[in-house]
Amino acid sequence: MSSSHTTIRVKFSRPIPVFPLHVAVLMPHAIAPLEIFEPRYRQMISDVLDGPGLIAMAVFEGNAWKDEYHGRPPIRPAVCVGHVAQHFKYEDGRYAIILQGVCRGRISRELPPSETKLYREAMIDPVGVDASEELALDPYRDEISSALETSPLSDLRIANDTLRHIRNPEIPTSVIIEFLGANLPAADADTEARYRWLAAGDVHERVQMVTKRMGDLTQLLKRAAPQRKLESPKGCNWN
Repeated sequence: MSSSHTTIRVKFSRPIPVFPLHVAVLMPHAIAPLEIFEPRYRQMISDVLDGPGLIAMAVFEGNAWKDEYHGRPPIRPAVCVGHVAQHFKYEDGRYAIILQGVCRGRISRELPPSETKLYREAMIDPVGVDASEELALDPYRDEISSALETSPLSDLRIANDTLRHIRNPEIPTSVIIEFLGANLPAADADTEARYRWLAAGDVHERVQMVTKRMGDLTQLLKRAAPQRKLESPKGCNWN
């Protein structure tokens, strides 16, 4: 097993390999374990390990992928650029990898098929938080902290982890927002909700999405509170 501890820099001036799936599996500042067994993606991993180790995790557009999976079915524009943080190669050529989400991106142009590369590549435009926007997020940091310190959200397992991050001044507020967006339970916990989060390029839009989800969860947990007084089957919890 190998890993990388160097600073990750994304050169958006170069094509980035694209790995599309039917759901958004990777978010910025999150990790995703993947098993790589298809020949085209084995080639992709071999190539990226010889380079910067970057992959743009994409999402298929519509359902054409079900019939055209081994071709080039259409993909949606929002991607998460991930870095291969750890990898292991099996004797049969398969890989086990852990991807670390680096940043959002948007496909500006997909490269035509290559005679030598089995996988897809695209030019990606960066989608991120400008350094000047971080200061504007500080009030949200206090708002989120207050909400997570108060019942019923304080009962969630994620509350303690998030509060620990909030109390660490070295962790930017934008990263805390990403952490909540990727881990907060959602009332509409479907695959489309995950893509909407990935596609939300404006950090203030993501803040509104997180605060709305926190408000929805608060109301849901308050409505469910009377049931908590009843004896629950062993092993049940509210997380």
